[in-house]
Amino acid sequence: MANIKDTYKTVTKASEQTLYKDRNSKFFGFAFPVSSEEEVKQHLENLKKLHHQARHWCSAYQLGMLEQDYVFRANDDGEPNNSAGMPIYGQIQSFEVTNVLIVVVRYFGGTKLGVGGLINAYRTGAQMALESSKIVIRTVNVDYAITFEYKHMNTVMRIIKEKHLKVINQTLELSCEIIISVRLKEADAIFEIFETLYDIDIKSLND
Repeated sequence: MANIKDTYKTVTKASEQTLYKDRNSKFFGFAFPVSSEEEVKQHLENLKKLHHQARHWCSAYQLGMLEQDYVFRANDDGEPNNSAGMPIYGQIQSFEVTNVLIVVVRYFGGTKLGVGGLINAYRTGAQMALESSKIVIRTVNVDYAITFEYKHMNTVMRIIKEKHLKVINQTLELSCEIIISVRLKEADAIFEIFETLYDIDIKSLND
């Protein structure tokens, strides 16, 4: 796994509401960090309650931390085909973010914008939402549980210190368990180190 890309970009928290106007139509933009389709659904339901007088709640989202695992959806929500959802998704791609939901809420201003005007408005609304978000780079990690008898404590802790491994939980009694988090591209090598040690067991918690 040494050559695999194990970082991704995402937003840290819900963005501030942004506003784009075109010929009296108002387009409110929102960006949310999400990790499941259930979260996507909940954010959309909340926005429909908050903006219950709006005409359209168009959106796009992408889930997954590795490119080969990406799942995405784009929703025009009653606007002409591909005039809203895909322009929003295009901004997700442009900013190279994932685990993110972008919603652009439209209040109709009485003047039709045409497909070209809609594409521009929804693209701009999504862009403004992402520009107002804090975007960070995170690593894709594998969590391992290491179990051993207390007499092997020094051996285990020495490796953890030498390899600068992140400990996320530990139970240190007669029978010990330490849970570590390892970057994906280093995961196989770390697993092999512990697997070769006598009386020390390691297993992945991500399976």
